[in-house]
Amino acid sequence: MRALVRPSVLRGTIRAPPSKSYTHRELLAGFLARGRSTLVRPSLSVDAAATREGLRRLGARYGTGARTWELTRAPPVGTAGPPARIECGRSGTTLRFLTAVAALYDREVTLTGHRELAARPLEPLLGVLESAGARVHRSSEGRAVPLRIRGPIQPVRADLDSSESSQFLSALLFVLPVLEGASEIRTRRGLVSRPYVAATCHVLRAHGVHVAVKGASYRIPGGQRYRGGRVTIPGDASSAAYLWAAAAVSGGSVRVTGLPRGPPQADFRLLEILRRMGAKVVRGNDGARVEGRRLRGLEVDLTDTPDLYPLVGVLGALAQGSTRIVGAAHVQRKESDRRRATADLARALGARVQLRTDSVAIQRGDRVTPFRASRLSDHRIVMSAAVAALAVGEGSLIGDSRSVAKSYPGFWADLKALGASIRFSRT
Repeated sequence: MRALVRPSVLRGTIRAPPSKSYTHRELLAGFLARGRSTLVRPSLSVDAAATREGLRRLGARYGTGARTWELTRAPPVGTAGPPARIECGRSGTTLRFLTAVAALYDREVTLTGHRELAARPLEPLLGVLESAGARVHRSSEGRAVPLRIRGPIQPVRADLDSSESSQFLSALLFVLPVLEGASEIRTRRGLVSRPYVAATCHVLRAHGVHVAVKGASYRIPGGQRYRGGRVTIPGDASSAAYLWAAAAVSGGSVRVTGLPRGPPQADFRLLEILRRMGAKVVRGNDGARVEGRRLRGLEVDLTDTPDLYPLVGVLGALAQGSTRIVGAAHVQRKESDRRRATADLARALGARVQLRTDSVAIQRGDRVTPFRASRLSDHRIVMSAAVAALAVGEGSLIGDSRSVAKSYPGFWADLKALGASIRFSRT
């Protein structure tokens, strides 16, 4: 399915969809908690559903309502059980988090997924789990999946290469507290995507779990127990970023609500970037409003906010002057090589692009042009392309439009509600 997006000025107010990132984390906390846990307004993304189904296969039981998921307590740590199989789809978060959770149990668990998931980094996490006593059987082709793992793991003191994903550390921070002894993880080679680890620690504290952070060292006391309870998933700043950017490029005004200041979210960073580029940004206690202005280029390091990479790339292609994106080398091993895909998308908009090993330099072209990008499959590239299409020519063709369900199922409906002209076709 392809989307034809025509130039449009977006105006209005939208409530942010529930955070995929926090839904993943609250699912794990609820699985590990004593008693019943209730998630109010969870993300309905494909990725969140993969984590929920994977935990069910590990023993979680669910009740569902119109707006809630209820989880009952998981099997005790170390419990033996029959083999289980978890389908992770395209979700790197599901793969990494549930690999660690599976290692708590004395049962063989097979994790598999889509072919693009097989190329995602996993080895640093597996190395620490093996140091803790897990038995790991890797794919004979050296791919991340299929993977077989069996626990139970024991407390561990280990170094973790955290230069490719913060999810390795987050996965360990969830499971190590429930072991009977203390553990310590020392990050090395630089921790990327730090705000996502902050989100993990925020969820841990909310459930009564303590982690001591000192520099690159994370000390985790053992014998801790997660508290269950009722939690409302905050709105998703990662999804809101596309709506704010759409306001900025279209010359409109969009307010996104349902985004409390408390829970850390990496992609609030886009508000700072848009302000630096010349847009008007008004931040409140429950969200933010962005008004479009003439945009200017900037230089920005996205190491801690890699999901913004393609979105900042298209903003740079539409802005006056030049934009340079540095850092975030790990974007090359996301659902696609997002650094190269960002460069390709900027070129399709008529920009001049220099792609280097450590950066992408984007210079707006003499004429910004509509484009055809009908073979896209990475959800963040597709949504970034849709934002760009709001500001160029007579209409741009974008596909696969259905890929947005991975993180933001309501993306197209929300754009339309704000005034975007979008038509779908199969050809």
